[in-house]
Amino acid sequence: MSQLLTCRAAISACFLRQNVRGNGIRMQLIPRGFSSISNEKTIDDKFAIEKKTWAEKYSPEWMLPYIQLARINRPAGTYMLLWPTFWSTALAAPMGAFPDPKLLGLFATGAFIMRGAGCTINDMWDKDFDKQVERTNQRPLASGALTYSQAWKFLALQLSAGLGVLIQLNPYTIGLGASSLAFVAAYPYMKRVTYWPQAMLGLTFNYGALVGWAAVHGSCDWSVVLPLYGAGISWTLVYDTLYAHQDKNDDKRIGVKSTALLFGENTKPILNAFSAATILGLGTAGYMVGLSAPFYMGLSAAAGHLAWQVNTAKINDPLNLQERFASNKYFGALIFASIVAGKVL
Repeated sequence: MSQLLTCRAAISACFLRQNVRGNGIRMQLIPRGFSSISNEKTIDDKFAIEKKTWAEKYSPEWMLPYIQLARINRPAGTYMLLWPTFWSTALAAPMGAFPDPKLLGLFATGAFIMRGAGCTINDMWDKDFDKQVERTNQRPLASGALTYSQAWKFLALQLSAGLGVLIQLNPYTIGLGASSLAFVAAYPYMKRVTYWPQAMLGLTFNYGALVGWAAVHGSCDWSVVLPLYGAGISWTLVYDTLYAHQDKNDDKRIGVKSTALLFGENTKPILNAFSAATILGLGTAGYMVGLSAPFYMGLSAAAGHLAWQVNTAKINDPLNLQERFASNKYFGALIFASIVAGKVL
């Protein structure tokens, strides 16, 4: 009898909740005083920015895996690849002149194509890792939506399109641009052997700092492009370390390395140092070409933006980190506008 009363008391302290999943119904006992909102919603939604985009709603079924493979539905990375090229092209323009719009158009097209190609290569390397990481387990190769054969054919199409853009530039720039493919191919391997894959990503994504100037002049002025390139690499270490914190638990479990794991709880002071290096490199490049005061005003605002990113980042909150990562398109735009203003004002 006492056991029956105990059971009744336990049941009276709880209420039944129905969770409808598809066509099934699951019953749960939830203690009184606890929220009726399941923690599973948080788990399901924390990567919604990446997994639930316009493409999943509107693209044709046959096209969706290719859109996802090239990350067309997530354009933030395209901006990160594009901006260093735009910065360099603007720096290379004569004083008093705007950057060449034809070159900017070519570089925008090339960034869109080659960022997609880089993502395809990355996913081909990382299929087995991606299956084990919550953020990436629905990528087309990891989920089986595409085969390796289909990915190879798609990559060939992407690289052919990229070549079509590259051959419209001068011979020096063609050779320089083609050499960047070594970095593109090597980057996915780095996370297996070093805690600094973000540095390799920086070398890859900021190669446009060299290409933009070369496209204008047919050569590189290393006193300008090397500080610019270094600034871009430091910038990448900032935004991609924050981004990598999303996956750190899965990465640790499966043996993938990153600066997020290396820096750990020291992430913010280290990234503040890389932010300072970014601003210093950009300032040096601007000084070397004689930019006027509006550039430095914009650069100061950009420094504030980086400080905001780093110091308001919550390294255990994926949604916060995704927002900080995506905000770098505004940082890049601010630097570009500042360079142009420093040229023409």
